[in-house]
Amino acid sequence: MALRSQNEDGPSQRRVGASRVFHPLALAVLATIAVLGALVAAIALFGQPPAQPLARVTLTLTPAAVAPVPPAPPPAAALTPQPKAASLPPEPTLPVYAGKALMADPALIESTPEGPLPRIAADGRTPLAAYAPPFGAMRGIKIAIVITGLGLDGRATKAAIDELPPAVTLAFAPYGTRLDHWLRLARRKGHEVLLEVPMEPRNFPDSDAGPHSLRPNLSADDNLARLKWVLTRATGYVGVTNLMGGRFLAEPLALEPVLSFLAARGLMFFDSSKGALAQNVALQLKAPYVRSDLRLDGVAAPAAIDQRLTKLERLARHAGEAVATGSLYPVTLSHVAAWARGLRGQGFVLVPASSIVNSKP
Repeated sequence: MALRSQNEDGPSQRRVGASRVFHPLALAVLATIAVLGALVAAIALFGQPPAQPLARVTLTLTPAAVAPVPPAPPPAAALTPQPKAASLPPEPTLPVYAGKALMADPALIESTPEGPLPRIAADGRTPLAAYAPPFGAMRGIKIAIVITGLGLDGRATKAAIDELPPAVTLAFAPYGTRLDHWLRLARRKGHEVLLEVPMEPRNFPDSDAGPHSLRPNLSADDNLARLKWVLTRATGYVGVTNLMGGRFLAEPLALEPVLSFLAARGLMFFDSSKGALAQNVALQLKAPYVRSDLRLDGVAAPAAIDQRLTKLERLARHAGEAVATGSLYPVTLSHVAAWARGLRGQGFVLVPASSIVNSKP
């Protein structure tokens, strides 16, 4: 009986063990099915976009919220510094003097939109005659020297006015901001003064005399407008000289209207160029004209300047008079001043450039 009882209990025990194994597997399968179902539900819920948007958001930008657009930078040409124009001198109602020197006379001035323009007075007086320093009956061989480039460097300009003899003629660039002040100071010291007219050089555009330069490719009206701009910067000057100008002074069609205009205004032209064309044109027009014989400081060294002064003396002895041009270099100012102190003892007399107008062959 015991044996049968054991045989009968065997299958029952196997079923209990099998059910214990089955329960964990079933739970695992059910868990897997649950995870898959959750994934399917999630895809169904979030994977398809809704037919209508859940919410609509509208953003409105006010002008204050928009950053301003910065202006475009200026072109490169606008960044190039330009020379500052001198303030215009006041137009007088009565004659104005700088010391004993006449600086401005209403009879010699035409009022224009550009400023005071020199003219020949109704009684026939010219600016050349009225503003030229008096030249006494001094005997001797005449030598004139014109120093150019004044008005831009204040210290050098004042040195030239103070240190050079009054008989030395001084030429001022039209771009200085205190032009009228410097001309008054020079006239008070007894100097004759000229204005420099910018003109196109031979090596243009590598060199340029400035925005108001006279140019051979411009019309006569355009060049005369630029000339009037220069002439209205100041008063009290006897005439003008060229600032650069090698190319312009070699073009007779461009030069003739300019010299004609200057002559009609009673002004002289001092030619510091190396060419002879301007002299020929001036003689044909009977325009007041003086030409420089040499430049003192092409080499701005003491020995070279002394040699040029010696050559100037030789030219003066040979022709009876001579004219030289110098620049606003300290070495030029000091050597001209020292040379002039011993000039009278050698039979020479230093004179303003206007005293040699049209007297040279």
